[in-house]
Amino acid sequence: MRRESRQTDHLPKNTSKVTTPVVSSDTRRLAAGQVETDREVSTDNLSRYTEGTHMIGRIATLITLAMLIGAPFVIGLYLGALPDLGAAAKAFLAVGLVWTVSSVVEFLVYTPMLGSGGGYLAFISGNLINMKIPCAMNAREIVGTKTGTPENEIVSTLSIAASSLVTILVLAVGVLLLVPLQPILQSEMLAPAFDNVVPALFGAMAYQYYRKNWKLALVPLVLMSLLFIAVPSLASQTSILILPAGAITIALAWLQFRSGEGRSRL
Repeated sequence: MRRESRQTDHLPKNTSKVTTPVVSSDTRRLAAGQVETDREVSTDNLSRYTEGTHMIGRIATLITLAMLIGAPFVIGLYLGALPDLGAAAKAFLAVGLVWTVSSVVEFLVYTPMLGSGGGYLAFISGNLINMKIPCAMNAREIVGTKTGTPENEIVSTLSIAASSLVTILVLAVGVLLLVPLQPILQSEMLAPAFDNVVPALFGAMAYQYYRKNWKLALVPLVLMSLLFIAVPSLASQTSILILPAGAITIALAWLQFRSGEGRSRL
């Protein structure tokens, strides 16, 4: 029997591995440089936006002040009925000091919340507590931005601008329909509803924040409520009382944070 010798070739197994591309140091430096360049461009754009916002805001504020203060004098000159400046000064001193303190408090409280653009728009157009602040807070809550960030600056400015435009449209429609709707607006049945619009608005907004930390919100809420019940005349000084209420809340939050930190260390 003839034996055929077969020679088998053992092929090597496929031991090839997927190799990651080697990134050279030059490529890494270029990528890092591009990131740094983009960051510098973003910072430069934000700085130019902020500077432009302050310039336009200051000019608009000066024009608004000139119109608000100058309009009565222009009308008085035109009609020949200028007011007694001495009596006007005394009347201003009677209430101006209180409102000056309130204005400073509102500026310190609301400006960090609204940013530069939103702050100028809100203080120029007015109606902060009833319209602008709730609108900005609701927009920030929906988008999820944080105070002091560029995103919050944009969201706050857009929300307050939209609120101002809607307010103008509503006022225009209200002026046109004032006479036909006057019997309804002066109805005794609807009078309690109009008196409670602002409390209902802020109550609904406050609940969104109270439910997040009701222990922190309960103490200042109860203290301020008892204070207003004991001294009803303070209800007109809510802007000034924001400072002590805020200080109490901050102190409670700090104590709560310290106690939580102490428990985490144990």
